Amino acid sequence: MNAPLPAPALRRQRPHVVVVGAGPGGLAAAMQLAAGGARVTVLEKDAVVGGRTRTLEAPGGYRFDLGPTFFLYPRILQEIFTSCGADLEEEVEMIRLDPQYRLVFEGDGGNAVLDATPDMDRMEAAIRAISPGDAAGVRRFMRDNREKLAAFRPALERPFLAARAMMGADMLRSLRHLRPHKMVDGDLRRYFRDPRIRLAFSFQTKYLGMSPFRCPSMFTILSFLEYEFGVFHPRGGCGAVSEAMARVAERLGVEIRLNSPVDRVSFSGRCATGVEAAGRHVEGDAVVLNADFAHAVPRLIPDALRRDWNDRKIERARYSCSTFMLYLGVEGRFPELAHHTILLSREYQRNIAQIEAGVLPDEPSTYVQNPVATDASMAPPGHSSLYVLVPVPNLRSGLDWESEAPCFRQAALDRLKALGLHDIESRIRHERMVTPQAWRDDYAVGYGATFNLSHDLLQMLSFRPRNRFNDTERLYLVGGGTHPGSGLPVIYEGARITAKLVQQDLQIPVTAEPSLAAQ
Repeated sequence: MNAPLPAPALRRQRPHVVVVGAGPGGLAAAMQLAAGGARVTVLEKDAVVGGRTRTLEAPGGYRFDLGPTFFLYPRILQEIFTSCGADLEEEVEMIRLDPQYRLVFEGDGGNAVLDATPDMDRMEAAIRAISPGDAAGVRRFMRDNREKLAAFRPALERPFLAARAMMGADMLRSLRHLRPHKMVDGDLRRYFRDPRIRLAFSFQTKYLGMSPFRCPSMFTILSFLEYEFGVFHPRGGCGAVSEAMARVAERLGVEIRLNSPVDRVSFSGRCATGVEAAGRHVEGDAVVLNADFAHAVPRLIPDALRRDWNDRKIERARYSCSTFMLYLGVEGRFPELAHHTILLSREYQRNIAQIEAGVLPDEPSTYVQNPVATDASMAPPGHSSLYVLVPVPNLRSGLDWESEAPCFRQAALDRLKALGLHDIESRIRHERMVTPQAWRDDYAVGYGATFNLSHDLLQMLSFRPRNRFNDTERLYLVGGGTHPGSGLPVIYEGARITAKLVQQDLQIPVTAEPSLAAQ
């Protein structure tokens, strides 16, 4: 008698993950989930990928970064590409800048200029020319922050899904290095006496939309990362990296649907079951939300499901400053401008106090990107694409930008005169302005706070919205509004954390990473 044939093996259907938003975090999560074997659909409301990390194409051949203008600490993104079978350097040309940026300190006796370079010998010499006694602090700063990063890095690479997670052994070991009772400027006083030199190593807190006088001292690692690992310009603009991520994701089978805004996340009880988009239900075994937290969460997730982050708490949370932007296509080139130039007002601390009080600064510090200094593709021959950013209050200030914008535009252009650009207005051939109101209305940024939730100690780690979103199941966050925080390298690390949680919860292979022992 013949033995019965075994029943055919049932092949387990691949879990389907819906990613809302094709910003840096959403793309990075989609890549890793697809590499691990998930079926991934990305729904993006705009016609292009990248969120604010995109390149604007303007009439006349001008190109501008919309938001981020450089890449810092590319190790994380390189590892993500490698884990997905790709090579970042083959997909995008990343140009390391030297000098990384030019700092112009306004003063009553004239401006002091510091070309910040990763060459420590040259950096010490440049600091010695401004403040001789502070040159000796540079290498001590680098040594101590190298140890600080090593101590805090484990906390940046794992989730904090409960308050007790903050009492882990890695956090307790890091306290000696993190000096949580100090702010950035106060911590830098251990190395530098001259406030201008402290500012050279602390203005980077603006990447978080915070003041160096209020930002926790752990964030001195931001300037350390620049000098240790480099500041990079992707040829063609930062949007080139987003486009490369989308290409790799699609090669892995990710479906990216553009012009597809999501109306809400669907739930069965507290478990996310997909999303509603254009009247259709897109079913998913998990949902990853990559959208501005303060803008998207109240609109997409019922308040009743968000005890920890209900509407009232989101309204009362603390948010970063905003930015007033000018994107200028200008006839002529500006050899006197570096690729990145930061004009630091003689009243820098007063400016910050004005912004925190909801008042427009009267002599603001200003950042200018002049990308044709490195990349001629960013403007037509003989022309320049200037990106002008001025920190300003977010929309909680109550400022009426329809009435304020014309005067503040002129004030921003006038500030360029301190950099030697006296006849800029007559040479403008293309202009685009983005105010805090436009960040909210056109780019879905809650309160126009371009750097998201502030990074004070009570809005970090477990106190920040969690990667597996508080009080829900199968709903995950990625982006500047969740742990570990904002800034491109941190968002990419957050995407790794979120992707691993999804993979573990759906029982699919966790995307392999390069060995840390080789780094």
